[in-house]
Amino acid sequence: MLALHRQPRRSEGRGRIPYLLILFFFPTVFLPPLPATAHAGPVKNSSFTARLINLEATAKETFRFNASLTNGLNRSIIYDLQASVPAGWSSSFRVDGMPVTSFRLDSNKTQDISIELTPSPSVKPGKYAIPVKAVSDQGTLELNLEAVVKGTYAVELTTPTGLLSDEVTEGSKKPIYLSLKNQGSLPLDNLELSAQTPTKWNVSFEPAKIDRLEPGSTINVVATVNVPDKTIAGDYMTNFTVRNNNATANSSYRLTVTTSWLAGSVGILVILLAMGLVYSLIRKYGRR
Repeated sequence: MLALHRQPRRSEGRGRIPYLLILFFFPTVFLPPLPATAHAGPVKNSSFTARLINLEATAKETFRFNASLTNGLNRSIIYDLQASVPAGWSSSFRVDGMPVTSFRLDSNKTQDISIELTPSPSVKPGKYAIPVKAVSDQGTLELNLEAVVKGTYAVELTTPTGLLSDEVTEGSKKPIYLSLKNQGSLPLDNLELSAQTPTKWNVSFEPAKIDRLEPGSTINVVATVNVPDKTIAGDYMTNFTVRNNNATANSSYRLTVTTSWLAGSVGILVILLAMGLVYSLIRKYGRR
């Protein structure tokens, strides 16, 4: 019984060794085949680009960049558009002429995007770096733009109250208060004032010349108008001008001339004398 029990174990061990050798040298014969996988073709990389990344304009203009966004993935993606602009600036995006903040882009497609950047009215001349991002669930594409703000020259000529008319008596002087404001982004040097007046009128300014006016600054000037004697009553226009080599501004001021009390009294007296003379002549010669 004991011998019969050991004999099967020996034969079992001898048959296991060839099987392991076959499995080691020829594994594919006995292993089940792996499932096949589909290999996609080459996928283009996603990108966010612009033909021109540096634009130059004045502070009163809008910077418009033409960009292209490419979705290189094999599925459509929703992109959120963002721009990190300086304080006081504003940004907007347009796709096919329509303002958007986000949009869906199909796989392996490219979309043109118009990026509009509006500077702050008080912006100073210089170069401003503005990162623009297209954010999606697959990551962020960034486009680095540059807006170069040019300096501008501009001057405004008006009055402190905004009124551009007044009255003046003939044969007198009339002070007119003018206001000069630098509305540009660069200083204005050597500003000179002048006036175009009716015949025989003259104007003097205090001060007559401004050496320097900083951006955003305002200065008041007194223009003294001298109206000659015996000026006929009515409305007269005086044109004021301020200029230098880079900027100029004009303002028209209407003056209504009235006669003086003395001149009016003399006129009334002359009329009364004439009427008295006519009356006396009628009485003297009217009875004949």
